[in-house]
Amino acid sequence: MKNLLTTLGICLLSLMTLTISAAEEKKAEPQCPVSGKAISKDHSVSYKGAEVYFCCPKCPKAFEMDTKKYAAKANHQLVQTDQAKQVKCPITGRPDREDKAVTVNGVEVNFCCGNCLKAANEAEDKVVLLFNDKAFEKGFKVTE
Repeated sequence: MKNLLTTLGICLLSLMTLTISAAEEKKAEPQCPVSGKAISKDHSVSYKGAEVYFCCPKCPKAFEMDTKKYAAKANHQLVQTDQAKQVKCPITGRPDREDKAVTVNGVEVNFCCGNCLKAANEAEDKVVLLFNDKAFEKGFKVTE
């Protein structure tokens, strides 16, 4: 009986570990920068040498009318959809380190130092801090 309970406990612990690992590995789905809804590749706009995707035909028009308002979310989507890659720390523009990282809506962002990591962790809106146009220019590059 003791062996059975031990075996059941080990199986349950293994199952819980697998479930947690799968949840951690699941990447957040890209969202429309205008509405926050799921994207459709049927609705897109060329942006910074790549494509930003939207949920419906109305959102691209809103994006084009006020691109600056939606830039951070659009830049985040470019990285999330693998159209842009991180090349440096988005805060300083210095070389980034993998041991100084935070995940922002499914995108891992690396920093050059603990101070930048702390600033990111303390930010109320990490997307705006790390993917605004200035940060995007410093830390990311659209891939071809």
